[in-house]
Amino acid sequence: MFEDPEEEVKEITLRVYGILIDPLKGVLVSDELERGKYFSKFPGGGLEPGEGTIDCLLREWMEELGQRIEVIKHFYTTDFFQRSVFDPHKQVISIYYLIKALEEMKGRISEKPFENSKEGSPSFRWIKLEDFSEDNLTFPIDKLVAGLISADRTNR
Repeated sequence: MFEDPEEEVKEITLRVYGILIDPLKGVLVSDELERGKYFSKFPGGGLEPGEGTIDCLLREWMEELGQRIEVIKHFYTTDFFQRSVFDPHKQVISIYYLIKALEEMKGRISEKPFENSKEGSPSFRWIKLEDFSEDNLTFPIDKLVAGLISADRTNR
């Protein structure tokens, strides 16, 4: 992926994501175009200095979807080394929370991947639970979390 896989990591970036599962609609994902790359991920974003992880998620969700949410419980935190796709000098640690919506979302909902994606402006879509898998997401940590969601669903 990188020209020099031995490039030194100089910084850690902390990302916080929400997992919204609706029994009828499925799992909500975000389709984005950033720095010329298309990717699908869970909704959320980067922790800012002086911010707690839950505050970060509440802020990101409101900024991107215009929706108030409630955090139900912690779901997963990265427990392996992951280099950033966007910057080889950064290590990524991601924290995922199961959430519930407290109101209708105001963000754009698309039927197809990247249907309404513009640089720096995400679009969102539901993936039915029976169709949801690691293949729906781009990044390694998200893929692992998708597998955990699928395993949790089949073990019920």
